[in-house]
Amino acid sequence: MNNRRKIVVIGASNVGSAVANKIADFQLATEVALIDLNEDKAWGEAKDSSHATSCVYSTNIKFHLGTYEDCKDANIIVITAGPSIRPGETPDRLKLAGTNAKIMSSVMSEIVKYTKEAMIIMITNPLDVATYVVSTQFDYPRNLILGTGTMLETYRFRRILADKYQVDPKNINGYVLGEHGNSAFVAWSTTGCAGFALEHLDEYFHHTEKLDKKAVENELVQVAYDVINKKGFTNTGIAMAACRFIKAVLYDEHTILPCSAVLEGEYGLHDVALSIPRMICATGIMRSFEVHLTDEEMDKLHAAAKSVRGALDGAGIK
Repeated sequence: MNNRRKIVVIGASNVGSAVANKIADFQLATEVALIDLNEDKAWGEAKDSSHATSCVYSTNIKFHLGTYEDCKDANIIVITAGPSIRPGETPDRLKLAGTNAKIMSSVMSEIVKYTKEAMIIMITNPLDVATYVVSTQFDYPRNLILGTGTMLETYRFRRILADKYQVDPKNINGYVLGEHGNSAFVAWSTTGCAGFALEHLDEYFHHTEKLDKKAVENELVQVAYDVINKKGFTNTGIAMAACRFIKAVLYDEHTILPCSAVLEGEYGLHDVALSIPRMICATGIMRSFEVHLTDEEMDKLHAAAKSVRGALDGAGIK
């Protein structure tokens, strides 16, 4: 792999185009290739983004229509291809399992013709199913395959809690773990604010009404579908999450983030991909952490595993 920062984005619709533009905003690449079955769409998105690089505040990134051959010298490949939940549809990402599993197999069949060295960042839903397929059906190093997973739910959770206490969401720490979807759960045992313990937040922020954890959890699940139904899709938050992982890889950060990968015995789980805290560096996933969870949280993690495994089984994926 060379020292250029070349990123390939597969899928140039709402999410893929948002990822490409966030890459530009944060100056994370020297070259971005967009691949899509609709080549006109990919060409148009690339050309539109390239026009913005003329601004004095922009980096002169080379945006262009790509082919799978561009993967040959790419540092990072972001996969967003495949249909998503649309307004009015059943609010369950797992419904997409069969369709998008086939699409992932097709995409990976092309990628492995050209590289087994690039970091692959998965966004396609159902995220954990797609991550599992890409990780297990091809001879690709697993440390180089990372699903954005519950990073987005974690961002949403921190925003919700920050709004309650009127504080910077970056002061909120704690994770949402498990499935990127309806069975995601807040790991309250990991949650605090700027070093303040969760059980003292109402006291510190002078709240007379106690924190309603259940209401926060319900809002966390519902808000994604509210955005889809009102806006038509979600793309900005997930693009930010993807770029957070890209930056962690490019800058060899050794940062710990919740992301999806195949579990290999963590929490006694196998044969499924879920989000738990993982350390990300230049070589991809460096290690996973079995953070101490309460019995209730452990039950929710295993329920998430059962949910995702059920979708895999339903799609005939071993």
